[in-house]
Amino acid sequence: MTAAADCIFTNANVHTLDDADSTATAVAVRDGEVVRVGDAYELDFLNGVETTEIDLGGRVLLPGFIDAHTHLSHLGRSLVYADLAEADSPDDSVALLAESAEEGERTSDEWILGFGYDESTWAESRYLTREDLDRVSEERPVAAFREDMHIAAVNSAALDRYADEMPDDDVRTEGGDPTGVVVEEAVDVIYEAIEPDADEMRELLEAAQREAHRKGVTGVHDMVRQSRAPAVYRRMDLDGDLALRVRINYWSDHLDALVETGLATDHGSEFVRTGGVKTFTDGSLGGRTAKLSEPYADAGDGPDDATGQWVVSPEELRDLVAEADGEGFQLTAHAIGDEAVEEVLSAYEATGDPGRARHRVEHAELTDDESVERFAETGVVASVQPNFLKWAREGGLYDDRLGSERRKRSNRYADLLDAGAHLAFGSDCMPLDPLFGVHQTVNAPEERQRLPVTDALRAYTRGAAYAGFDEDRLGTIEAGKKADFVALERSPWEHPEDIENIDVAMTVVDGDVVYDGRD
Repeated sequence: MTAAADCIFTNANVHTLDDADSTATAVAVRDGEVVRVGDAYELDFLNGVETTEIDLGGRVLLPGFIDAHTHLSHLGRSLVYADLAEADSPDDSVALLAESAEEGERTSDEWILGFGYDESTWAESRYLTREDLDRVSEERPVAAFREDMHIAAVNSAALDRYADEMPDDDVRTEGGDPTGVVVEEAVDVIYEAIEPDADEMRELLEAAQREAHRKGVTGVHDMVRQSRAPAVYRRMDLDGDLALRVRINYWSDHLDALVETGLATDHGSEFVRTGGVKTFTDGSLGGRTAKLSEPYADAGDGPDDATGQWVVSPEELRDLVAEADGEGFQLTAHAIGDEAVEEVLSAYEATGDPGRARHRVEHAELTDDESVERFAETGVVASVQPNFLKWAREGGLYDDRLGSERRKRSNRYADLLDAGAHLAFGSDCMPLDPLFGVHQTVNAPEERQRLPVTDALRAYTRGAAYAGFDEDRLGTIEAGKKADFVALERSPWEHPEDIENIDVAMTVVDGDVVYDGRD
């Protein structure tokens, strides 16, 4: 006799996103797994006296979104501290920081922090500076982080305290005086200074988990470095408070510790698993530190090297890839500029079979035709962020940094899929919102960037699952897979021009409703 289901989701417009994109109207769940997908009549025999039936009122039901590149502690900070993504000018940023400082109950020695500003959307398009932040406070250290996390602004108090620890090349100056703008390794100094203790980290991660659920996210690949986040995730898991599947990608400076402690890619529990080893190669386009094969279009007011800079040199990258691959780890390498992407692919190819290890290139914002083909031929995963297409329209950030010709061949998602590459979508928390990213690529300005709705959703579900060795348990709605779902108020197929404004109605993790936003 077949056991009854714990829960049946019925009256739904189910898109399984399997190979055939099968549809159904009901899904039955038992012990956190899908046991049957079909119509209500077919599933009625699983409806027992203790079965909960959830009527979705015709809403679209999809596999839960998996964000393949996140920084959840940073998301938590933007929720707990000043959220500068809401700012529309330098003055507005200053006001938000000052308001945050007034509302907090922190001592005079503690930081005033803001996260997520994007100057490319402002009429006064410039980085925040020391002069701006001195208006917030002249006594307490103040830091405001650009949304790409490669650039920050600090006030005089912070500079006085930490300038000696920062590489000179990463501290921007004007007339010999620091402007307060810091990049790359100088930003790392600030991150280390503000690293939260375990109690605060839990507060940040719990806030980020709630926001992820609100956006329909059921799993994340979190990029961590010198952070208490891994320990806090495991404590939340043991306490039964983690309702988000977390794959932790550790920075390369943790490799020796990973080997010594016996951690390995894809080992762990249902909710916390070890991912890959993360490294940089270059910086960001916003900071003109992404490594390009040709100079920046606006290199005149950028750093001395008009083609960007290496954060990790190609020689160091090759050594790291050889070592980590030799220890059996997946690699996740940040590479934004075309020259950086080429170097990462070459380092992966030297391992012999990068597709076996599912090595990943994170971002790949600018690629040439040869690199697109190499992704497909090698099996390297293109772990990319469709959110970034917000900069790809005429007059946007890419136009300024790359010029119109290179702008048009940025973020080539259609080309990558057509070539046969593995495509995984993530947000980089800019912002963490899969439907925003799906909207950007469905409505992208260039054909080579543009994906149909189904392909875009698959990249945020089964594609991300594949990038995390999870395709057998996550990414589609099929019998035997985990009951991780998202229900949408409207169909993205019927409203492709307005996907970013579709509301998440419900998020389900392991068969449990973790967010219910139904009207």
